[in-house]
Amino acid sequence: MESTLALLAVVAMALALLTVPFGLPGVWFMVLVLLVGAALGAVGWWMWISVLVLAALAELAEFWILKSLGARYGGSRGAFWGAVAGGFAGLFVGLPVPLVGSVLAGFAGSFVGAAGVTLWETRSAGAAGRVGWGVLLARTASAVLKVGVGVVILAVGVWELLLTLSLIHI
Repeated sequence: MESTLALLAVVAMALALLTVPFGLPGVWFMVLVLLVGAALGAVGWWMWISVLVLAALAELAEFWILKSLGARYGGSRGAFWGAVAGGFAGLFVGLPVPLVGSVLAGFAGSFVGAAGVTLWETRSAGAAGRVGWGVLLARTASAVLKVGVGVVILAVGVWELLLTLSLIHI
C-alpha cells in the first residue's frame, strides 16, 4: 500500500512539473503532495520545509526577474502589472491549441500587456516594443528557473519517498 501511494505521489509530482511552463502552480502542487507525504511520515518535515522555502524563493525570484528586466528595458510599474495580466489572459486565449498554445499565448500575452501599457503611457511604439521584449526575456528566464526548481523538488520528493520505503539504502 505504501509503495502504491509513493508511486502515485511521484506520478502526481511529475505531471505537476509539466504544468509549470504554462504558468500554472505546478511547483506548489508538488509542495502540497510532499506535505501530504510529510503528514503520513513518508517525507521528513525538515525536507518539506526546505522544499517550501525553495518554492517561495522561486516565486519571489520570478517576480523580481520580471520587474527588473522590465525596468531595465524601460518598463514602468504599470508595464509590470500589464505583463502579469497579459500573461494570465494569454493562458486562457491559448487553451484551444493543445499544450503549446497556452505556453506561447502566455508569453505573447505578457509581451502585449507590457507593450500595451507602455504604448499608452509613452505613445512610443519603439519604447513599447523594447519593454515588451524585456518582459518576454524575463518570462523565459523565470519559466526556466521555475522548471529547474520543480526538477529539484521532484528529485527531492522521489529521494525521500524511496528512502522511506527502503527502496534505496544509504
